[in-house]
Amino acid sequence: MNLFRRMLRLLFVLAGVLAGMVAVLAAFFARQLVSPPRLGLWVTPGELGMPYDHVQFPALDGIRLSGWFVPAPADSRRKGATIILVHGWPWNRLGTTAVTLLDKLTNNQSVELIRLAHALHRDGFNVLMFDLRNHGESAAAPPVSFGIEESKDLLGALAFVKTRPEVDPARMGVIGFSMGGNTVLYTLAQTREIQAAVAVQPTSVGVFAQRYGRDNFGPLALLVLPLAEMLYRMQGGRPFADIRPAAAAAHAGQTPVLYIQGSGDAWGSAADVAQMAAATPSPSGPLYVESTHRFDGYQYLLNNPKIATAFFEQHLPE
Repeated sequence: MNLFRRMLRLLFVLAGVLAGMVAVLAAFFARQLVSPPRLGLWVTPGELGMPYDHVQFPALDGIRLSGWFVPAPADSRRKGATIILVHGWPWNRLGTTAVTLLDKLTNNQSVELIRLAHALHRDGFNVLMFDLRNHGESAAAPPVSFGIEESKDLLGALAFVKTRPEVDPARMGVIGFSMGGNTVLYTLAQTREIQAAVAVQPTSVGVFAQRYGRDNFGPLALLVLPLAEMLYRMQGGRPFADIRPAAAAAHAGQTPVLYIQGSGDAWGSAADVAQMAAATPSPSGPLYVESTHRFDGYQYLLNNPKIATAFFEQHLPE
C-alpha cells in the first residue's frame, strides 16, 4: 500500500510538472501572438550609401506607422516605380537579427531585408520600408492578426507613397514576407492600386501553428496550441482557422502575384501556398526553391533580388 501511495504521489507530481510546462509554453507563445517583443533598428539605409527620409504616416484606421522612404537614384530610368516591403512576424522593417528568446528557442535565423532594399534601390526603384503595427517603432494595436488588420497598414503605406513627388501611383509594387505575404493578399482584396506583388511564404495560421508547434514542442503541441489559441482569443485574436489568405487571394483581381515557397519549410506548407496560388486570379508560380528550413525560403529572394527586379520590370513597365 505504501508503494502504491508513493507511485500515485509521483504520478500527481509528474502531472503537475507537465501541466506547468504546458501552461508556461502556452502563455509564452500567446504573448508572442498578442504583443511580440520589439526589435531595435540595427542599421540605416544611409550606412549602405542610400539616401532616405524618416517617415511617419497613419494606417487606414489611424494607427501611427514609422518607416524609411528610400528614393531611387537621380539617374533612374524607372520613372517613379516604387516597391513597398512588408516584413514578417515578429520582425521589423529590417527583418530580424534572430536574437530574442523566441528566436533562440526555435532556431530562427537572421533575415536582412535591407539587402533587398539596397538591390531594388540600385536597380532604380523607390523603396518604402516600414514597421507594421505592434512591431518596430510603429504604434501598438494588439493583438497581431497575421495580415487581416495589418492590411490597413499597407493601405496606409500606399496612400502615403502617393503623396511623394518621386512616386508614380500607376507603378507600385509590393513584396511581403510570411505575415507580410498574408498582409499583401488581404490588401489586394481591398484595392487595385497595387500593380504587382510578391508573396514569400505566406501561410494560413492554422497550418502554420500546427506545423510550428509540432516542430518546436513535439507531442506537447497537442496541449500547448489549444491553450495558446484560447489565451490569444481572450485578447481579441481570431480563431487560427479563420486566418486563411487563400480566401483573400481569390479577390485579388488581375494583379499578378508571384508566390515563392521553400520546399523544406517545416513550419509553412507548399500545399497551402499552392492553394493560395490556385485561388489567385492572376498567379505567377509558385516558385518552389530548395530549402532545409523556413528561413532558406526568405534568403532565396535576398540572395537573388534580380527575380524581383525582373518580375516588376515585366509588370511595372517603363
